[in-house]
Amino acid sequence: MADDLYLARGPRTGIRPFAESDRAEFTTAARASRDLHRPWLAPPATDEAYDGYFTRLQEPSRAGFLVCESDGGRIAGYMTINNIVYGAFRSGAVGYGAFAHAAGRGLMSEGLRLLLGHAFGALELHRLEANIQPDNKSSIALVKRAGFRLEGFSPDFLFIEGAWRDHERWAITSEMLTEATSEPPGSR
Repeated sequence: MADDLYLARGPRTGIRPFAESDRAEFTTAARASRDLHRPWLAPPATDEAYDGYFTRLQEPSRAGFLVCESDGGRIAGYMTINNIVYGAFRSGAVGYGAFAHAAGRGLMSEGLRLLLGHAFGALELHRLEANIQPDNKSSIALVKRAGFRLEGFSPDFLFIEGAWRDHERWAITSEMLTEATSEPPGSR
């Protein structure tokens, strides 16, 4: 991995911003991962969908990151922070998805730790929330490993794949991350 592209690096992954040039690799991986993602999410799987998604990620209230493997830079998954609000709130909502070739390998766990370090460091956020469908056990396990706590349940919370879906609300604050580790992720 070239150091200049990455915002944070761990032993096996790094996180970097999306680029227009990632379109072909991203959409190919999204199409190959369709069975893994349904009914939880629907990442952009066409050039047109990617272009619209990429444009939305340029808005000041959003930030998008690719989780890439250290060995070769292949995209393992993606993470976003949406609804970023500063001022007294300093919060955002995190979303993510692994690609099938990377699922179950711990790459997203490392990527999420890197993202938390970046969000609570360079982005100066205080709190991140993850909204997860209750049956999405892999996603719940991911946020639990990262130190998120369950804060509530929201019926009919998000419209995904043609239906309003219930979600659990998980959250972490910068203090919780500091308590969990003496060294912020990605500080190496």
